[in-house]
Amino acid sequence: MISKRFIFKKLLQITLHILFWTGVLFFYTLFFGYESDNFNYVFSFSAFLMPVTITTTYVVIYYLIPKYVLSKKYGYLILYSIYTIVLSTYFIIISIFYGLIFLSEFKSDGMAPMSKSLLFVLIAVYIIVALVSAFSLVKHNYKSSAANQELQRKILEAQLKLKEQELHYLKMQIHPHFLFNTLNTMYGFALKKSDETPEMILKLSNLLDYLLYQVDKPFVALKEELAHIKDYVALEKMRFGDNLEILTNFEEVNESIDVAPMLLIPFVENSFKHGQIKNQKLSIVMDLKHENNVIEFNIKNSILNPPKNTQDRIGLSNIKKRLSTLYPNNYELQISTNENWYMIKLKLNTIKEQIYEI
Repeated sequence: MISKRFIFKKLLQITLHILFWTGVLFFYTLFFGYESDNFNYVFSFSAFLMPVTITTTYVVIYYLIPKYVLSKKYGYLILYSIYTIVLSTYFIIISIFYGLIFLSEFKSDGMAPMSKSLLFVLIAVYIIVALVSAFSLVKHNYKSSAANQELQRKILEAQLKLKEQELHYLKMQIHPHFLFNTLNTMYGFALKKSDETPEMILKLSNLLDYLLYQVDKPFVALKEELAHIKDYVALEKMRFGDNLEILTNFEEVNESIDVAPMLLIPFVENSFKHGQIKNQKLSIVMDLKHENNVIEFNIKNSILNPPKNTQDRIGLSNIKKRLSTLYPNNYELQISTNENWYMIKLKLNTIKEQIYEI
């Protein structure tokens, strides 16, 4: 069923076309009436010329431009343009003869001066054709540009949704790993019936609060992330006791500095999980500094035998994917080993305008 909106649009289009061609007829009357006071002749000649102008214009804008210009079939465009020019010129010549034979009865003196010249008549017709064709090309270009922008918008929306899904998936992979490590620590204390268990439960509660309620935010204060790293370290100190030697050096950071939640804690987890006791000590050293919108986080843990592949640690690949998703082209991650240490260096740009946000 044809909608009222469609009918209204078509009626408006027809009305605008009628008004335009009425304006062209008025232009022809003025143009060919130059140095002539025979209004009836000028008006009749202009009216006779209108079908040629209208037909030529519509052939160009509704056939040649859509079929050959927009599709870039320039060979066919040249061929059919020549056909159009030849046919329109033929009918323009007939119009001149119409003025000579029927309007002035074979008396050239009775013709309007401008209508005698084939050149002037061709100029009058093709000025209109050229103007309408130029407007049509601009209109097509605008529609094409708008369509491209809409397509780009849809592609961007699809990419953003994929990014959101990928990030959510990576977070879900990190959560169980984090909980497993933390609950393992608490389980060990519960078995020992240690007096420190209540404090451990409190710190675990803080960590779970961070995990459950803060992790879905796009960004959290860096101070919060560091505070929960300290809680995690405190839990591990209780578990390892004298077998742990840990040194932390976190510079005081501004409240305005934000990072993605759970971004640094997995590195700390891995150091405890995969670090090896050497000389009866698990040694871990970590430091963080911030300067000119860049965070530098370094962490290393003791090892007995350097791993063959430094990329094989559980969760590390997920961390790297998450960094690539959240901080594309805004981070540097270096992993290295020597005989005594497994080392990670992370350099991170914290400028939000350059970071993908969900």
